[in-house]
Amino acid sequence: MLLRRRAAPLIATERLVLRLPEMSDHVPWVTLRREGEAFLRIWEPTWSPDHFSRKAFRARVSWAARAREEGRALPLFIQRRADAALIGAITLDNIRRGPAQSGQVGYWIGPDFARQGYMREALDGVVHHAFAVLDLSRIEAACLPENAASRGLLEKSGFKYEGVAQSYLQIDGRWRNHVLYANLRGDRRGRATTGEAR
Repeated sequence: MLLRRRAAPLIATERLVLRLPEMSDHVPWVTLRREGEAFLRIWEPTWSPDHFSRKAFRARVSWAARAREEGRALPLFIQRRADAALIGAITLDNIRRGPAQSGQVGYWIGPDFARQGYMREALDGVVHHAFAVLDLSRIEAACLPENAASRGLLEKSGFKYEGVAQSYLQIDGRWRNHVLYANLRGDRRGRATTGEAR
């Protein structure tokens, strides 16, 4: 039997390793998502009936490898260095080349690992990689207006508020407005205000 070595990290930070997902991640991923279901579902699109199945996870792993190879996305699992625990995921998606040189970032983290600076470290690593290695000029992000934790994370990571997109995504089965943020390479815009009451 041929044993596959674990994928090399694509991005390494002080406490984290960010790498492509593999089939061996299926059980830890299911455990993390199941344990955090109430915490995660309110911020995400409706989960499919086969969300936790091995077949659906295999499709996720295949898509991740193909998307990275084709330069369309960089879907990464976040693993803690200290104990190799899977703690969440972050994806740089919709990478556009040519005049745009941009991409969109999305992320999630298990509730037991939230508010410990892990996602900020992962986001900073991905943004640095996007600018320094992928030569992108703009990274976009969107979140629900009431998601104060995500908005705070984006603002602390250099993203600036740009406006509101009406009915931007279906979240938990409903079309929802999202606030839009962007981080620009060499940004000189200064601090942006939201123009809205939080």
